[in-house]
Amino acid sequence: MAESITNKITLKSIKQAAEILKDVATKTPLQKNLNLSSKFDATILLKREDLQQVRSYKIRGAYHNISSLSAKETENGIVCASAGNHAQGVAFACNKLKIKGTIVMPTPTPKQKIEQVKMFGGDFVEVVLTGDTFDDASAMAKTLCTNQNKTFVHPFDDIKIIEGQATVGLEIVEQAQKPIDYIFLPVGGGGLASGVSSVFKWLSPTTKIIGIEPEGAPSMKSALEKDKVVILDKIDRFVDGAAVKQVGNLTFTICKQNLNKMITIPEGKICQTILDLYNKDAIVVEPAGALSIAALDLFAEEIKGKNVVCIVSGSNNDITRMSEIKERALLYANLKHYFIIRFPQRAGALKEFVADILGPNDDITHFEYTKKNSKENGPAVVGIELKNQHDLEPLIARMKAHNFFGEYINDKPNLFDFLV
Repeated sequence: MAESITNKITLKSIKQAAEILKDVATKTPLQKNLNLSSKFDATILLKREDLQQVRSYKIRGAYHNISSLSAKETENGIVCASAGNHAQGVAFACNKLKIKGTIVMPTPTPKQKIEQVKMFGGDFVEVVLTGDTFDDASAMAKTLCTNQNKTFVHPFDDIKIIEGQATVGLEIVEQAQKPIDYIFLPVGGGGLASGVSSVFKWLSPTTKIIGIEPEGAPSMKSALEKDKVVILDKIDRFVDGAAVKQVGNLTFTICKQNLNKMITIPEGKICQTILDLYNKDAIVVEPAGALSIAALDLFAEEIKGKNVVCIVSGSNNDITRMSEIKERALLYANLKHYFIIRFPQRAGALKEFVADILGPNDDITHFEYTKKNSKENGPAVVGIELKNQHDLEPLIARMKAHNFFGEYINDKPNLFDFLV
């Protein structure tokens, strides 16, 4: 149990955190989702942390941590590292508590999140962009603390942060009208999972607790498999709210004891979940916010007839990312395919390709061709969207039969990334 690990994170300390946060963090609804409940023949309840004032649960831990600092600790200001949501929580807390803060963020952080940080922090925060990942930002933030005698506010591996995030669990237990059989938790560094799982171990010990990470950043899953915190060599940064190379020592210890299972979900599946939530329920989530719901398909048989909670952790999604989200979803569903097509250098070749090669429901969505020489065949990069994944093999067969087929790009990562 978390209590035996620290002797400080207790049900009492979490309830004290809830009291501190009562006028700061929104008590978000626990809503039954009709579409998901019907699909899985279960009661699927969404804990809507995407409806927080800063559009994620991170305000809870950030404010609780910063409000507990002494005057001496805040004298020179505080520093945090974040891919976005923790930064917004820290910025909000700095503005409300009138404390100077430096927010260090990875350079690829979506512009929408950067602008939100500046808006919430006002004159009390400075945003610094550095490196490619959260871990790069974290290293710089710690250097600033050392050089300028500032206080570091960790995004997850901190008792006060965990206690603040744990208040999500308190609310769920209070709001649930019947016992909860399963709870699905998104996992990045592990702060939310540590806090909420601790509450459930105390107040709802029969609930099965499932942690979910993006497939491209399996830091907690790797740590649990190797029974120690590990540093991943590289990660896919797409699910920016949950993409860390290394989880915390404290969060690892708590999750190791509390989680019943830790799984990963492909980024493409996460993207399809984002689109489904928007199209079917008008719910806008960021990639990390879709993690818990994206995992339900893997537990379809287990959760049938059960009372299930999914934490929707955040909605800070940049609209400019939607084209990439759709692309990843289509690729994952085997509905988007890229080819190098060898077009005969003669009039009518393209017309023949459209009329004789494409199926009635196939659509060209990408076409890149330049005639550079007088060779017999000229290559073009062509992207084709299918309505049914089973149409792929007949499509390739027609290409080969008419001597158009050059190369299939989807399964060649280096070529695919370069061309598309």
